[in-house]
Amino acid sequence: ILFFNTLMMGTFISISSFSWLSMWIGLEINMLSFIPLMNEKNNSYSSEASLKYFIVQAISSMFIIFSILFSLILNEYMELMKSPMEMILNSALLTKMGAAPFHFWFPEIIEGLSWINTLILLTWQKIAPMVLIMYNFNSNLFFCLVILTSMLISGFKSWNQTSMKKILAFSSINHIGWMLSMLMFNQSMWLFYFSFYVFVNICLISILSKFEILSIQNLFNILNSNKSIKLFFFL
Repeated sequence: ILFFNTLMMGTFISISSFSWLSMWIGLEINMLSFIPLMNEKNNSYSSEASLKYFIVQAISSMFIIFSILFSLILNEYMELMKSPMEMILNSALLTKMGAAPFHFWFPEIIEGLSWINTLILLTWQKIAPMVLIMYNFNSNLFFCLVILTSMLISGFKSWNQTSMKKILAFSSINHIGWMLSMLMFNQSMWLFYFSFYVFVNICLISILSKFEILSIQNLFNILNSNKSIKLFFFL
């Protein structure tokens, strides 16, 4: 409960801060709170997943603080460096939430998590990076490339997956592309889309967790034996 509270607190600190440094601190609190939640005694893959998560998030945080400090130091002297620093910052934030082409860590870590941690990583952990990107949404060309890459890679990569968690991971990458495209036009639309995305994930993961569906084969077996679940997935 303590780590879950600090997890939420870190997100709220990030999205409500007035300076980039305090936003970075909020992201760090959020990351360091999620890692203990990932470790579970009855899950042999959780320690590996938490270590991978820590390494990726730490590297992203390093680039974030580097770009923030570099921009603050050289802001008055080198206007030409502003755009590259913004791109580094946005790339690090995109890495934190697993957008393509910075998604290399995302499916593997999802595979080693429990269902509740999968839900947190797919939903709550996207809020802070997405809002910070909203504050710094300048380079439309860069984000167009990220959006297209997220949609294409998630589409192709999910074709041959049998693990439900990896399918959810690639689905999440695809939705990140749509969310970023929403940010380009209307932030209110993004909020509605994200809220609906969270609701669908909660419903879906609740079903998958309850019936212990880990693969496509498990899903087909459940669908053949339970008509109500078949109706739910049809809807």
